[in-house]
Amino acid sequence: MNNLAAALVESAGAGGDRVAVRQDETVLTYAQLDDASARVATLLRDRGVRPGDRVALVMPNVILFPVAYYGILRAGGVVVPMNPLLKAREVAFTLRDCGARLVLTFPLSAEEVVRAAAETGTECLVTDPVEFGALMRATEPTADVVDRARDDTAVILYTSGTTGTPKGAELTHRNLTTNAVTTVRTLIRIGPDDVLFGGLPLFHAFGQTCALNAAVAAGASLTLLPRFDPATALRIMRRDEVTVFLGVPTMYTALLHAGVPDGHGLPRLRLAVSGGASLPVEVLHGFERELGIPVLEGYGLSETSPVAVFNPPDRPRKAGSIGLPVRGVEVRLVSDDGSPVGPGDVGEIAIRGENVMKGYRNRPDATAEAVRGGWFHSGDLARVDEDGYYFIVDRKKDLIIRGGYNVYPREIEEVLYEHPAVAEAAVVGVPHDVHGEEVAAVVVLRDGEDTTAGEILRFVKERVAAYKYPRIVTFTDALPKGATGKILKREITVERTDLNDTVGREPLS
Repeated sequence: MNNLAAALVESAGAGGDRVAVRQDETVLTYAQLDDASARVATLLRDRGVRPGDRVALVMPNVILFPVAYYGILRAGGVVVPMNPLLKAREVAFTLRDCGARLVLTFPLSAEEVVRAAAETGTECLVTDPVEFGALMRATEPTADVVDRARDDTAVILYTSGTTGTPKGAELTHRNLTTNAVTTVRTLIRIGPDDVLFGGLPLFHAFGQTCALNAAVAAGASLTLLPRFDPATALRIMRRDEVTVFLGVPTMYTALLHAGVPDGHGLPRLRLAVSGGASLPVEVLHGFERELGIPVLEGYGLSETSPVAVFNPPDRPRKAGSIGLPVRGVEVRLVSDDGSPVGPGDVGEIAIRGENVMKGYRNRPDATAEAVRGGWFHSGDLARVDEDGYYFIVDRKKDLIIRGGYNVYPREIEEVLYEHPAVAEAAVVGVPHDVHGEEVAAVVVLRDGEDTTAGEILRFVKERVAAYKYPRIVTFTDALPKGATGKILKREITVERTDLNDTVGREPLS
């Protein structure tokens, strides 16, 4: 069977009594997760969801996420996961763009999602644990799993470049299944006795493949943390005897600052994996020194399911390197005209293999631009050494990665331009000790208009998710431009003086 959900059925059959997923005191065995997802499949079918229909999923890392995720897949639906921090306008865009038949959300996100669903005419089901639990118990589980073709879309992950609206990367059952199996068998090498740390957002490709789908494929256990903070993470890792920690660089930095215990405090922890952004070498060494375990860094994108390059556990590891191409994947570096660059030279990472997306939903032009001659062009610049190890040099795109979350400047600029006092705006990333990068906005005001940085900040904050709005707002008389009038962001410099002291520090979210 080609359906990604078949892995859950197989693991339940092989060890139904094993713990599949845990969130604090709530625990589901594989048999229980299998049964619960089968009941969700029935609920969806009763509401008219048919194979190929898109079902949006707007939830944090709660135990209902894997239940709903595999339930949608079992019914033959396409999962469209979204960040639960999104505002109504952002949710509405995605619901329209993917043509969602239904949206499932959690009470914490319900207000914005319900507004968006009403605006788009999408049926919305709020999964209150008590009421939804009663509804599930009254529903018979669907015995079968709808079979899907290997190249049918399983999940749509919304991503974006620095221009235009977000694009839905269509990942197939083959893309996600093979990437999860590769992770299990050749990268992290996990088995039924492993316990994976589930602090990575499951709506993101990294958490979905390397935590959720990998754990289920291996019959391992996943322990969830809805919102990361180092003290809670350490408590959970001790309590549940975590063996594999998965995180983005800001998580490693936070754990180091919190004072991670030595290896005796986490006796079963054997491996750590980092992705989502470049891990500073000093942080890598500090984490390894404190815990006495290896940290393996990798690289990937939503469009590549996501893992494309990784430091394999059975090869020499090079600090600062993202590693080698994974099984079933080819990588090369190319120049602007698409021709390969020589060893040691810098080029754009191009990827080909079983992990590369089907394309962007309803965006043939964007797909043709990104996938040329069968190679996905990442927009990231790297070099490769004589041993075949890749090293990220810079991002060709202006993407900002704040706390492991992607922030696309064009999206924030569009909101800034909605402010009546703003004539021009540019959004850039500046280095930040905790978040990796901070979002900064440089604004030119209209003639005769006057406003404050704090007012601009509050305006944007009301319209985008909390991790996206600029903490740094500065004003200038003019933005640097080229001969064609294009704003030259490379010439913009921003002082690392933000507004935290005057408007209050926002939690990382």
